[in-house]
Amino acid sequence: MRIERMVADDWQRVRAVRLAALKDAADAFGTTLEEALQRPPETWQEQLARPQSVCFHAGNDSEDLGCIRGEKYEGREAAAGLFSMWVTPKARSKGLASLLVDAVIAWAREAGFERIFLDVGDDNANAIRLYERKGFVPSGVRGSLPPPRTHVREHERVLEL
Repeated sequence: MRIERMVADDWQRVRAVRLAALKDAADAFGTTLEEALQRPPETWQEQLARPQSVCFHAGNDSEDLGCIRGEKYEGREAAAGLFSMWVTPKARSKGLASLLVDAVIAWAREAGFERIFLDVGDDNANAIRLYERKGFVPSGVRGSLPPPRTHVREHERVLEL
C-alpha cells in the first residue's frame, strides 16, 4: 500500500474517490453527492492547488482505496483541519485509515500548525476509535451536518501538536 499526495493534475482521481465516498457514506460528509457532481473541473483543480492544503490517497498499484484532506482551518489560529477521511469498504480494517491520518498529522507538523481539528459523527464508532488512538480528544463543540442531513449529530475533536 502507498500513500500519495495529490496535485492539481490528479483532480480526476480525487473526484472519482470523493464521489465513491459520498455514494458509500452519504451521512459522513458535509457535501452531498449531488453537490459534488455539479462541481466543474476547475474547482477540483483549485482545491488541490491551494496553499496550506493537502490531499492524500491510499492505494495500491491498480487503484485508489481511500482519501483524506488537510488544510488551514479558517478562523482558528495556527490550526489545520482534517477533512474527507474515507476508505473503501473492501480495504477497511487493514490500517489504511491510520496511515492516512498519520500523513495529515505529519503534514500539519511540517507546515507549522499547532493543532488539528476534525468533526466526526457521534454514531461513527470506528472513526471515533481511530481518532482516539491518534490522540484526538473532544473539544466540547457539538453540531450536526448541514441540510438535508441535520439529523446526523457530530462532535469536534482536536489534536494538539
